[in-house]
Amino acid sequence: MSALRVRWLGKVSYSEALSVQRQIRDVSLEDYLLMLEHPHTVTLGSRGKAGHILTDVEALGATVCKSDRGGEATYHGPGQLVVYPILTVPGRRGGGMVDTAAYAKSVEQVIINALTCLGLNVGRLDRCVGVWVDPESEHPRKIGAVGLRLARARSMHGFSLNVNLDLSWFERIVPCGETDQLVTSLAAEGVNIDMQDVVDLVAKEAGQVWARGGVIDRADVAYQLTSLKNSHSLNSLTSFNNSNNSNRVNKSSVHSNNSSNSSVAADVKPGNGTSVRLSRRLTQAGVDISSSLPYRSRKPEWVKVAFKPDAGYRQVKSELSDLKLVTVCEEAGCPNISECWNDGTATFMILGKRCTRSCSFCLVDTRKPMPPEASEPARVAEAAARMGLDYVVITMVARDDLDDGGAAAMAATVQAVRERLPDARVETLISDLKGDKNALQTVLDSQPDVLNHNIETVARLQRAVRSTAGYARSLAVLSRAKSAGFITKSSIIVGMGETHHEIVQTLADLRAIGTDIVTIGQYLRPSASHLPVAHWWEPEHFLEWKQIGESLGISHVESSPLTRSSYHAGQAAQAASAA
Repeated sequence: MSALRVRWLGKVSYSEALSVQRQIRDVSLEDYLLMLEHPHTVTLGSRGKAGHILTDVEALGATVCKSDRGGEATYHGPGQLVVYPILTVPGRRGGGMVDTAAYAKSVEQVIINALTCLGLNVGRLDRCVGVWVDPESEHPRKIGAVGLRLARARSMHGFSLNVNLDLSWFERIVPCGETDQLVTSLAAEGVNIDMQDVVDLVAKEAGQVWARGGVIDRADVAYQLTSLKNSHSLNSLTSFNNSNNSNRVNKSSVHSNNSSNSSVAADVKPGNGTSVRLSRRLTQAGVDISSSLPYRSRKPEWVKVAFKPDAGYRQVKSELSDLKLVTVCEEAGCPNISECWNDGTATFMILGKRCTRSCSFCLVDTRKPMPPEASEPARVAEAAARMGLDYVVITMVARDDLDDGGAAAMAATVQAVRERLPDARVETLISDLKGDKNALQTVLDSQPDVLNHNIETVARLQRAVRSTAGYARSLAVLSRAKSAGFITKSSIIVGMGETHHEIVQTLADLRAIGTDIVTIGQYLRPSASHLPVAHWWEPEHFLEWKQIGESLGISHVESSPLTRSSYHAGQAAQAASAA
């Protein structure tokens, strides 16, 4: 029986959440519940009028977005829980016509059930959509707004619940087209409750209304948690997961230097080179620092690889040196460098060798980057021609210092390779480009054969592993590329504190947005100051994840301890194209 996949995503921009919603609706038949907060945003529904925005909200830091949901103007912002159910909605009496009114009432009922649990007197008003406090009084106050869209028996958009937001924002619009509408929040009604407690409560009530057989599959981005409350167990972050506690680490399936790796040390002290800040993030994400593997610990045989430079390796190194080019093979310390270079392949890294981000797993230099070099695209094309490549992989450092995040440089490099090698296929491995959809479009306009963007890790570990990126943002990048018709690809690194079930959840999420290729490989700690290895996954698990991913519908999963994002890239693209 299919579970209701509940995802707490933290703070997500409206446009990114919309891209992910649309892609899940169009690609997947699974039921999802996306739970998140938006930054300050005013949306105008299908009946919304510009005149319903009373002040210059953009000057106050808000974004104004048109929406294809029903309804008129509404506000979203910090302190407000936004919930997007993406569900298959049954028809009337088993027929094909969707019962829109019944679905809308079920959405309202989820809000009512949750708020009733908090002791509030809430209900509906005649001819008004939403949920109100004291609906039978002379002064009912709206606490939950509903705006929906149904197409082909699949739902989009959903509802918002005011927790502890700044209510003055509603004075700057005509909320839902009602000039005399009073708006309230849990805090204004005297209910002081953390957002995460509200998320847990709404997830539980939504599961009772919408989950088939009551099965919920829950995953949280944990970076917004300020504490672990009363419990330090991993499952305290996912309290409404499946009853079999499938998020627990199976201690028999991993290699660790500590027999207990499911609880978080209450008083973490930096060790093994782990900084205080990284230790805190790992602890908040449910990773027990004390059980992480020492930096100098012996590696299992299956992650050891002999360095065997032969003539092919030396030739590639010479060509790259001659053209003053950088490869991710060298900068990221890839264990497969001699294998790939001996075969005459390499992954070109553009925009220099210095990254503006500092992901805790990555070896790439994080000093201030140099200006882009105008000659770099031509030099990459020249190297690809000299090496006789028929499949060219181009990656990039994150360049948040550039207005477009480096998109124009990537597009220019693709174009240069196309001009020099018109029959070669090109894969672009890009950063999230700061979530800028126009920058992404610049890359897409260069028509790469594969658009690769790495999600890197499971939802819970995002903040600890890559603090300046986001799970939802990565899903949005891939969603936008896939909806534009491109073959999409992503990568998961394992061994950083995730569980088997969380890896399967991430595979399911990538499949739900239509990702064609996924690579999975074991994390190898590049230095003592980087993220510690939590455990070594054995080779049979990588085979299992390949089988699970492809059974979910991903066209090709390349999975082994030494797999990296560009490993066997041409073969993977060929397999995905043939699927």
